[in-house]
Amino acid sequence: MSAPMIAWVPVVNRAYKYLTNFGHDNSRSVDLPSVELHDVETAAEKRPRTLKHLLRANHGNYSIFYHNLEFHNHMSHILGSAYLFGASVDHLQKIYDEESKELEPWHESPAEITDEDWRQFLGDKRYQRAYVDFYEDELALKFDYDWKKVLEEYLFTGEQPLINGLIGGVGHPLIHLGYAFELQNKELAMEALGMASAAYNFLHKYLDDPSYTKSSIYSTTSPLEILHKIHSDTRFNDLFPSKGAANIETLFSKHEALVLEHWNAWRIEDPTTQFRESQEAAIALLVKTVVPGTYAYDFFICHILTTSHAVRILLPLIPKKFHIGLVRQWWLLTIAIYIAQLRPKIDVDLEKPPTKQWNYVEDKAINGEWAIDAHYVKALRAMREAAFTWGDTHERYLSAAVHFADDFHGWTGFGGPAEVQTSKNDGIRTPKK
Repeated sequence: MSAPMIAWVPVVNRAYKYLTNFGHDNSRSVDLPSVELHDVETAAEKRPRTLKHLLRANHGNYSIFYHNLEFHNHMSHILGSAYLFGASVDHLQKIYDEESKELEPWHESPAEITDEDWRQFLGDKRYQRAYVDFYEDELALKFDYDWKKVLEEYLFTGEQPLINGLIGGVGHPLIHLGYAFELQNKELAMEALGMASAAYNFLHKYLDDPSYTKSSIYSTTSPLEILHKIHSDTRFNDLFPSKGAANIETLFSKHEALVLEHWNAWRIEDPTTQFRESQEAAIALLVKTVVPGTYAYDFFICHILTTSHAVRILLPLIPKKFHIGLVRQWWLLTIAIYIAQLRPKIDVDLEKPPTKQWNYVEDKAINGEWAIDAHYVKALRAMREAAFTWGDTHERYLSAAVHFADDFHGWTGFGGPAEVQTSKNDGIRTPKK
């Protein structure tokens, strides 16, 4: 979609929302229409059929965690993003061939999982195969192959529903679930449940236990203002010797009160407007924390944006009573990653008018030198979808996307004295040849 057309999107969305939400109390929910959903299961054309076959091949052949259970399988993420950018059949196949080179086959779990003990092994990645098998058995034997009913049962019911634990594993279960809905794919849905179960960690308690939500010493409706305050908060100085996601657990175990002070400072009064502002903050974190000429795009900060995109996909499709919790769950992850990555300054003035249009961004995503890098492609897709969702009259989303598309030279942010800009799947790969 061209930039002028994107600018009109909010007008259309408001009309749509008026017609579809009349009579509902949306005061505590985010009021957005759904993105376009793509049913690759039933589409007859070759391109969606190819995507379906490749998703199934990945599902059957490769585990969702690998490399000593440290890395996540991003195959479906880049296949889905490239497909939605318009990638050809040949390019989808090339992505599969390249991505599969470093993946690993499934390994047997220590034991099977049943509906009587499925919570007992939460957070144990050794049970990844058992969890996926369990949810697929439930799909076939209890829910008549209705994958949405399986999600409803395990994501939204009980005292500690899995929906509150989607940010384990740096938010990958959340991202995976977004693709399951957007591509209407049952294999991805079962993988998302398996990933959420195996990556489940302590972060769920901040949503499950209401005692963690309380008044802070300050409050604001602006997420960007809070991020600026965190950047300036000297109490976070010298907590960690280097960047890295491993800092997150230490952050909460030793400095929980500081994190919650800023987490609870976000006062949500207008959920829809503030969700837009949170997406703008996510883009700023990726693009406006990079000093010109350094090309230092942070791998883990990228997950703030791609999880925000997943939240945008999910909000219109999940029960409204979980909206605020899901947004606040994302906000907790955002704060945790930002601090773990040593709170880089957000330069709000780092913005130039775009010299190119969205068709250029789309071409870079599927034909550029980084078109096989899952996180690069996902980040561009997240920015384009944000522009489509909110409109882009001033072309700020386009500006960020064009700048990132051209300026990206690889990922940093892994920490350690010998940090480099090339790595593997939970780092990056070398440019596309």
